[in-house]
Amino acid sequence: MATPEAGLCASCVHVRVQRNDRGSEFLRCALAERDPRYPKYPPLPVLRCAGHEVLTSESDSNDNT
Repeated sequence: MATPEAGLCASCVHVRVQRNDRGSEFLRCALAERDPRYPKYPPLPVLRCAGHEVLTSESDSNDNT
């Protein structure tokens, strides 16, 4: 799960946590897969984002990405 230090990404439905073999974690924006305006790995903290959608328990359970 994204931490508050990630800014808006911490509460966004589009965030994906990418882990490498050494245990490091990176936040990836799923919007980047279909819209080139969004960086795949945004510099953190993200303070403004037009694509930000607040993560809710309902949106979390419906997300199959």
